[in-house]
Amino acid sequence: MKTNRFKQVLVAFVASAAVLFSFSSCAVKSHFMTSAVVPAAQGFVQVSTDKNDNYVIKLEISNLSPSSRLTPPSLAYIVWLIGEDNSAKSLGQLNSSDNFMSKSLNATFEAISASKPVKIVITAENDVAVQYPSFSEVILTTDILNVKNR
Repeated sequence: MKTNRFKQVLVAFVASAAVLFSFSSCAVKSHFMTSAVVPAAQGFVQVSTDKNDNYVIKLEISNLSPSSRLTPPSLAYIVWLIGEDNSAKSLGQLNSSDNFMSKSLNATFEAISASKPVKIVITAENDVAVQYPSFSEVILTTDILNVKNR
């Protein structure tokens, strides 16, 4: 009898610990606003801090058509960090890929920055090494980001 009760308590404890750990390790999601350029695209950004107090930025987007299918066509999608001083910093190129099991186009992206992000903006550009975003070609943007501190 005592062995069964001990096993039940142990299982309950492990399950509770797993649930608490999963909630504490999740970053807060900030969703992208609907885009007039690619209205089917949906996604979110998670921003958290690492042990060095850098900002870890993770994006997940679905239904993102290739940049070559935009009107006018573009070479690439570029992810921009908008900082507290309203400056824009390129985080890199966002690549979309066809998922074999579905017809949706998905993209994931991860970057680390020492600068605190206020917004994340994705633009369509004709040069992957562009220094400044062409805000006339904004594809997706977030509202003010929620940052989860460790």
